[in-house]
Amino acid sequence: MLLNKAFSERVRQLLKEKGLTQYKLSQLTGIYQSTLADILNCKYDTPNFRNMVLIIRELGVSMSEFFDSELFNFDLLDIKEK
Repeated sequence: MLLNKAFSERVRQLLKEKGLTQYKLSQLTGIYQSTLADILNCKYDTPNFRNMVLIIRELGVSMSEFFDSELFNFDLLDIKEK
């Protein structure tokens, strides 16, 4: 699985668990709704680190909790190179 897809799926999992919408997350993070939608629809190869941190923080989990998911299994993770 590509890194951007793994990030997107993990965010969507946590949004569902927390009962949050993409719109509410964009309000909490200050990230434009269209930018957040692009991140979650994998329009970027990888979201920038600042946006990743804002998203993870507003989801109410630590970085280690966020990445402690089978989605980020290094043996299965495809890191696309340019």
